[in-house]
Amino acid sequence: MTSFLGFLGTWVALLSAVALAVRGFVALRRPGQATASSLAIPAVGLIAGAVVAMGALEIGLLANDFSVEYIANNSATTTPFLYKMASAWAALEGSLVLWGLVLAVFTFFIWWGMRRLDDADPLWAGALAVMGVISAFFFLLMATSSNPFQVCTEAGSFGFGCASGSWQPFAAASAPAQGLGPNPLLQNHPLMAVHPPMLYVGYVGLAAPFSFAMASLLIGEAGDRWLRVTRTWTRVAWIFLTAGIVLGGLWSYEVLGWGGYWAWDPVENASFMPWLVATMFVHTAALQMRRGVLQAWSYALVVATFALTILGTFLTRSGIINSVHAFTQSEIGPMLLWFLVLILVGGYGVYAARIQRIGSAPRIDSLVSREGMFMLNNLLLGVFAFVVLVGTLYPMFVEWATGDQVGVGRPFFDRMALPISYALLLAVGIGQVMPFRKAQGRVVWERIRTPMRVALAVAAAWAVLWRPNGWVLGAVLLSTFIIGTSARHLWVTARRAAAKRGSNAAGEAWRALRKDSAYWGGMIAHVGLAVLALGIAISSNQAQHTEVDLPLDQPVDFAGFEVTYVGSFVDEQPNRIAVGTNIEIRRGDDLLSTLAPRLNEYRIQGRQIPSPAVDTGLRGDLYLALAGTPTEDSVRLEMHWFPFIWLVWAGGFLSAAGGLWGWLARPPRRARAEDKEAARA
Repeated sequence: MTSFLGFLGTWVALLSAVALAVRGFVALRRPGQATASSLAIPAVGLIAGAVVAMGALEIGLLANDFSVEYIANNSATTTPFLYKMASAWAALEGSLVLWGLVLAVFTFFIWWGMRRLDDADPLWAGALAVMGVISAFFFLLMATSSNPFQVCTEAGSFGFGCASGSWQPFAAASAPAQGLGPNPLLQNHPLMAVHPPMLYVGYVGLAAPFSFAMASLLIGEAGDRWLRVTRTWTRVAWIFLTAGIVLGGLWSYEVLGWGGYWAWDPVENASFMPWLVATMFVHTAALQMRRGVLQAWSYALVVATFALTILGTFLTRSGIINSVHAFTQSEIGPMLLWFLVLILVGGYGVYAARIQRIGSAPRIDSLVSREGMFMLNNLLLGVFAFVVLVGTLYPMFVEWATGDQVGVGRPFFDRMALPISYALLLAVGIGQVMPFRKAQGRVVWERIRTPMRVALAVAAAWAVLWRPNGWVLGAVLLSTFIIGTSARHLWVTARRAAAKRGSNAAGEAWRALRKDSAYWGGMIAHVGLAVLALGIAISSNQAQHTEVDLPLDQPVDFAGFEVTYVGSFVDEQPNRIAVGTNIEIRRGDDLLSTLAPRLNEYRIQGRQIPSPAVDTGLRGDLYLALAGTPTEDSVRLEMHWFPFIWLVWAGGFLSAAGGLWGWLARPPRRARAEDKEAARA
């Protein structure tokens, strides 16, 4: 039944997507037919089919229906409930089902938004047509080369897992007695249930502005209407992509046991590159909607952003790279590569054909202005994205051309990324207080003078107290400067409004945040970026690391703590056996905590996964990981001290919260236009 329902849902969604694409493109040629009612059946059919497919997969997982090959190879009766649910996207075929569902949800909401229009609108119809093409491609993958609902026709060795399957839903099944279970790394932390779906919403959500951009180009409609229509979807995609990347770093930090959260892994880069270019697009779109400039750039960037999401999908699912994030070798690699070519050739082909129409937007008055700083920010983000792209793809091209395997490791990325990052921080700090059109030196100096003095004072104090290296000192200086310019701008805006109305400044600050939520949401995101940069610099440059053999009951001093091995334990669970240690952490006579780093051995896979223990405080994290199996007398322990690493997570989530504020915060009903202009001036 699971196989049949999934098969049915997949094909309903596929046929609906094809119908949506055909009807949408027909409506482009006959604008009078570009109505929501003409596209209702395929739009509803698409989401209905996607929901049925995902529902069938989840029900099959929870019911231990090992007659389905995917379930037999990626779940087990002993898999805990949360990880059974997450197994739906723990491997290639299931991840495509989630991708298709998210895509169908975005498509449905586009159609739902079209329903509110009184007249036919070819822009919306064209966007739904493009979404239909994208949906048809991914559901075609599910229906052919990556079918998650294949019937298991031959059980694996010793009755574990499935050795072979058939795409026919009514084929004779030979269900194994037990499934293989998910990859042990993917059932070792609850973030597995959150991190991938958030990334998928970010990835797939970027298809919405891309679709409207293509529709705008196809019908030859210049202007920013497509940007205003897609503003909500663009924000949602950026918010989820930002939060998903931060959660991925946290997952890596708490699961992999090496103490880090970012290794410039090719698949990490595959999510970072779309984020960089999407951030460029968000800035360019905001500037176009306010000043009407950079119209051609908005189109070019949205095509590049969506193309990078497809590239990331290719890197993750083609098997071309080895990564903890990547899936195994699969047949869909060439199909994804051809689809990427279609996006690039088709997108930029239409762009080139319409360049005369969209390239006639007003020019920037002066580069010494907020518009000019927007362009500088985008230039730096673009260079950053190019560096990451080259470093990620270069080894693959070398191996393809010569057969030699070369590596581009962390030293290359760090060496290239550091100067770009510091230049970007400086540009953000100055750019967010620059006036539009043309800036006067006196005005700019007045706005940055106090924040600069505060930043210099904080950096000097940090140098005296912590004796940091130059990179940390630069991060403290620039991050404090960004926070200071943001705080000063809000304070000045609130104080002026309070003097005008005779009210208090705190209330006016809150009113300002709500009245122009998009602008102040961006400022909050910039503050989050500053906090994130500060956390990265401090935790990376002032960390302490050691690996020691700890005898029983003999304390060792590390990073101002007294670390003592007080015993081991064995914890048997249905799906794994945990062998761990109890480590007491003291400072002087005070017992601060007892940590329990462990090795989790998963019964079915017979694989051991280290699970570190982390003591988190305001000063930083004490991070312990087992470097070997403990004995009754001693344990080998990796110890790390990461000062103020919580700033990394706080800054990342604050940036996402800034986007969320810009999306959800609503201005008061009686907001005045002059207040909005004052906040932005």
